[in-house]
Amino acid sequence: MGWGSWVAVGDSFTEGLSDADGFGGFRGWADRLAELMAYRNPGFRYANLAIRGKMLDEIIDEQVPLAIAAQPDLVTLCAGGNDLIVPGSDVDELAGRLEQAIVDVQRAGSEVLIFAGPDPKAMPMVRRVRAKVAIYNEHLHAIADRHDAMIVDLWAMHVLADERAWSDDRLHFSPEGHRRIALRTAEVLGIPTDEDWREPWPPRERITSWFELRKADLDWTRVHLVPWVKRQLRGESMGDGVRPKRPELRPLDDVSVGD
Repeated sequence: MGWGSWVAVGDSFTEGLSDADGFGGFRGWADRLAELMAYRNPGFRYANLAIRGKMLDEIIDEQVPLAIAAQPDLVTLCAGGNDLIVPGSDVDELAGRLEQAIVDVQRAGSEVLIFAGPDPKAMPMVRRVRAKVAIYNEHLHAIADRHDAMIVDLWAMHVLADERAWSDDRLHFSPEGHRRIALRTAEVLGIPTDEDWREPWPPRERITSWFELRKADLDWTRVHLVPWVKRQLRGESMGDGVRPKRPELRPLDDVSVGD
């Protein structure tokens, strides 16, 4: 299918955190995919409403209505990851609310693509909710099946198990991780590409000494974990005061994707 317009909805994953665009913002898998789509369709229009730190209900209440009003050919929706980290969150309830949002978008005439989350086994802070992520993913596959929505299964992307797919914060993807996800999403959408997301990672020397591993963990705790905990205790979010980077559908011509 030739996608003429696309609205991306979600949190930091779709905003593109840790993939700098060179203009003070972030690029990410969505901007990378938009460039591929625009290359094949000069009239293609793209909006990205995603904001880091947003919870599922915030995304549904703030972003989904805007996506519906824009009436694009395609809406990508990735939400719930931040909720899963919160103690006591109900996976079944989260899935039910997301399902209703998908139904609402489809009723408005847009195709929907969703994402099953990656395996957090190697991520120290998130791996404690690995079972919740797996259950949520099963819900997402069932929802996609029930409503004929497209789904990108990040858990099944074996290349994301490599630490080089992740940024230093161990929560967001690296530029190379985002690139591979963009290629996988293009594959699901039926968009031809000249690259393969399955390409093996080049060999590298791994850190093996206990001292180096311990230092890396301590650095991560100081730089990333402690600030995250402090924000949670204060009821703050990384997305406070952040506006969508592309709030309206518009062509990519003569405009930097990451502006």
